[in-house]
Amino acid sequence: MLTKDLAICLRVLDYSETSQIVTFFTRANGKISAIAKGSKRAKSAFDGPVEAFSLGKIVFTQTTNEKLATLTEFEQEPPFTHLSTDLFALNCSLFCAELVNCLTNEYDPHSQLFDQFVQFLKNSQDFKGKSSALAMLVLFQLTLLQEIGLQLILKICVNCKNSFNDAWPETYFSSTANGLICRDCEPNFADKIRLTKPAANCLGNLKMIAQADEKTLNEIEKVMVYHFTELLHRPPKMAKYILKN
Repeated sequence: MLTKDLAICLRVLDYSETSQIVTFFTRANGKISAIAKGSKRAKSAFDGPVEAFSLGKIVFTQTTNEKLATLTEFEQEPPFTHLSTDLFALNCSLFCAELVNCLTNEYDPHSQLFDQFVQFLKNSQDFKGKSSALAMLVLFQLTLLQEIGLQLILKICVNCKNSFNDAWPETYFSSTANGLICRDCEPNFADKIRLTKPAANCLGNLKMIAQADEKTLNEIEKVMVYHFTELLHRPPKMAKYILKN
């Protein structure tokens, strides 16, 4: 059965001298893996080889087993050329793609997450330094967690349910608790990380993230990487390129 959808490429592997295996994140069908036969030929049906972050309308044959789908058409939109000149924006985009690929299931649609991912890539051309990129990255990661049913609990202490406010003398984050922990409850969570007041305030009020300084955003992103490491049971591959800067 032929299926049409809007898709963006998360990952691509060479399959042969002329073909590729492509992982797409589609708007209506979720993540799919497909073989693009002949995509590397000079005259292919896909406007040339498929590359990471290629965006456009696809036609593919759906499968009901573990076999790859077959890509039959790919009408590509203009590429995100700015990613070839902005290394940090590229690394942030690759990190987002890795997380989407690892934390979503095949044929499990998340249309809002798809829209947010495409918007992130479009906005990345307007990043004004590292702080802007980190703020957008953190917000996308929080959206991703919400979309897959793992939304962080940031308005209250996960344990005692007391509402968070900037008067808390100490605030902690626990991955096992999936959110913020107050000082009175932190002894119950061996994996907790103590947050500085600016980082805690930003997580408790996400509207503050866009105005946060680079030091605070770096701290928050380290917390996010720690949490994704716990979820995946391994460090995300792209995380080191975000945290080293």
